[in-house]
Amino acid sequence: MLFINLLVLVISLNNLQSWFIAKNFFAAYFYLDYIHIPWHFWIAPFFYMFLIHYLNIEKQRKNLIKLVVPVFLIIISIRIGFVYFYSSKNTADIAYLFEKYTSIEEIISLIFSLSIFFYTYHILSKKEKLFANILSFDNLRWIYTFFKIGGVAYLFWIIALAVTVALDFKGFIYSYYPLRILTTILIYWIGYQAIIQLRLLKERKNLRNQLQFVPSGFASAENTNEELDEVKKLQFKKIDAFVTSHKKFTETKINLESLSNDLDMSSGRLTLLIKLYAKKSFNEYINEYRVELAKELLSDASYKNYTITSIGLESGFNSKSSFYLNFKKVEGITPAAYQEQQS
Repeated sequence: MLFINLLVLVISLNNLQSWFIAKNFFAAYFYLDYIHIPWHFWIAPFFYMFLIHYLNIEKQRKNLIKLVVPVFLIIISIRIGFVYFYSSKNTADIAYLFEKYTSIEEIISLIFSLSIFFYTYHILSKKEKLFANILSFDNLRWIYTFFKIGGVAYLFWIIALAVTVALDFKGFIYSYYPLRILTTILIYWIGYQAIIQLRLLKERKNLRNQLQFVPSGFASAENTNEELDEVKKLQFKKIDAFVTSHKKFTETKINLESLSNDLDMSSGRLTLLIKLYAKKSFNEYINEYRVELAKELLSDASYKNYTITSIGLESGFNSKSSFYLNFKKVEGITPAAYQEQQS
């Protein structure tokens, strides 16, 4: 939470400072009008730090803060020195030189930020090898969405800087308006997503640590027709025992092929046995176990303050919509309505 909060803070401060500049709030105060803090320098580093901590790989990656702090302080010092040196010069001259210097500083910051941005994406692209554990709790779609929005924001930044240079560092403010609008949207989106996802992650970890039971109430091999072939019955018992003992139904990526490989059995044979003894398709079989687990969690007073979404995801569903759809299909009511009935 620390780094995601800092990320939102620096984007907010950068936008606020730009608004002050556009409105000439500090026109009467020379030093305030020219000593602007380059908050944009911190955006990519804070996101990088958030990501490596969220993925729990911070020990395997460099701490960029140690590198960025001295560079940031040097930039501030140069800016202060620049303003101090030109404070006694002609105002028109210093305004032009200052805008030129600011743009050069921004270009350096943009190159630096893009380097970190692409390096961070490179880390994320190795997700299967580096952080399989977090993938069992979060499919990271919201992180990828951030990269998409961030990529568009960088494109707007490049365009704004290109317009500034093309106009010889004059009248550049308006070219930044689309960027400011997008970053404002990004602030709200990051804040909302981070709060939701971090809460879901915490709740799901707690649920997984506490879950020691296999859901009850699901008709398994014990209720099948005794006259059916004994070999097939034993095979289904093996399948059912494997699914329940290993809680395979809580794995969002489980499918017919993966379970067949786990059991060293053909997918056709597995489908046939589930249809014969569970009287369901593979997906129905898995989803009913998920629903039974969700029902037990929703009925347990220990989890009444947990979000229904986290319960559904930890039960094995890959999204809130999938959870609600399948729960209602099995129970005839929504998870929220079921939880109200149990309270």
